[in-house]
Amino acid sequence: MIARHLFDLPATGWGQPLAEIQRLSRQMDRLTNAFFGGRVPGFAQAQVFPAVNITENGDTYYVRAELPGMTADDIELQVTDGSLVISGERKILSEGEKVRYHRREREDGTFSRLIRLPGAIDADNIEAKMTNGVLTVTIAKPEKAKPKQITIN
Repeated sequence: MIARHLFDLPATGWGQPLAEIQRLSRQMDRLTNAFFGGRVPGFAQAQVFPAVNITENGDTYYVRAELPGMTADDIELQVTDGSLVISGERKILSEGEKVRYHRREREDGTFSRLIRLPGAIDADNIEAKMTNGVLTVTIAKPEKAKPKQITIN
């Protein structure tokens, strides 16, 4: 009751503004999908590909990227000035020219993703492996960036 009074929101349908926005968004998605088969011509997809997690421990950074359906040969990695660049080409099999999409969220084509790492790296000590569509890049920290134990006298 206090929130409605403070923001002067109507009592019906607007008690939870975020829920109402989500409901409207779902309705717009349904309309878009009905007219355009899941894609709006002229608008770029809002997805970031590939999805990435970056973690670290005392000695190493770990970058894990989801690349479903891709192999190591489809991907190129570069390290430059404290950043990792993951690029490649994702190819998705076409169902044919006369296929009507009801929803299309998976896109094919080239991609490149620049990932800034949170600290200094040892560019000569990097390993990468691909397992079940997940790329794991292990990047060592230089000795000067690693935490050091200090003895108290």
